[in-house]
Amino acid sequence: MSGGSLDHVRANAEAWEARHDDQLKLAQRQWSATEPTWGVFGVPESVAGILPAHLDGAKVVELGCGTGYVSAWLARLGALSIGVDPTAGQLRIARQCQDEFGLWFPLVRAAGEQVPLRDASFDLVISEYGAAIWADPYRWIPEAARLLHPGGELVFLGNSTLLMLCTPDEDGVAATDRLLRPQFRMHRFEWPDDPTVEFHLGHGDWIRLLRANRFEVEDLIELRPPAGATSDWPLVDSEWASRWPCEECWRARRR
Repeated sequence: MSGGSLDHVRANAEAWEARHDDQLKLAQRQWSATEPTWGVFGVPESVAGILPAHLDGAKVVELGCGTGYVSAWLARLGALSIGVDPTAGQLRIARQCQDEFGLWFPLVRAAGEQVPLRDASFDLVISEYGAAIWADPYRWIPEAARLLHPGGELVFLGNSTLLMLCTPDEDGVAATDRLLRPQFRMHRFEWPDDPTVEFHLGHGDWIRLLRANRFEVEDLIELRPPAGATSDWPLVDSEWASRWPCEECWRARRR
C-alpha cells in the first residue's frame, strides 16, 4: 500500500491548536520530569527501557514533537535534539517551555511525512505518539529511513494493535474485552464527531513496512502500567492495561 494525500495534516493540526490550555499544563509537567516516563500511565524509562543506552552527542530528530518534552528529555541526556511538528500552537508552547526551563534546541514546523532536513544526518528518529499515530506510516516511515544514516535507530510509541481492535467507534468510549473490528487492512482511522485522523497498522503490516524501508526490527516493547498507576485517558483503564498491552513501542535499526 502506498501513502495517499496529506489532507489529515490540516485536520489534526487544527484540532491540536484548540487544545492549548491542557497541552500547556502537560508540557510544564513533562518538561519538569526528572526521568522520562512513557505513555498514558507514565511508565518510567528505568522500567520501560525504550531509549538507546548512549545518547551523549547523538543527533536526534523527534517527528511530531508536540510541545517538545521528549526532545527536552533527550537534550538533558546529552543528545543534539531537533523537534519537528506541523502545529504552530504546539511549537509555541515548546518555545515557551524552552525559555522557562533554559533549554533550547531547534524546532521545525513540518509534517512527519515531509521533513525539510538532510538525508542520512541522524543517529536516532523518535516519536512518542506524534507521527507514530498522527502521520501516515506509508509516508513517514520512508522519511525516517531517509533521515537516518545506516546503523541509526528508529523508536516509536503509540496505541497497541490490540487496543485499536477492541476500541468502539464512539469517541471517548473505553476499550472492551471483545474484538470489535477486523485486523486486516488496518490503516486510517476516523471517528464520529471527531475531526482528527489516526493511523494504526497490524503487526504484520508494520514488520513488512519497516523491512521494505531497510529496517531490522530489534524489539517490540509492550507497556504495562506500574502498580497503582492511573490515567484520565478515556479509552482504557489500568485494569484493562494490566491484562493486555494498550501501548507498544517499536525499536528498529536502519540497514
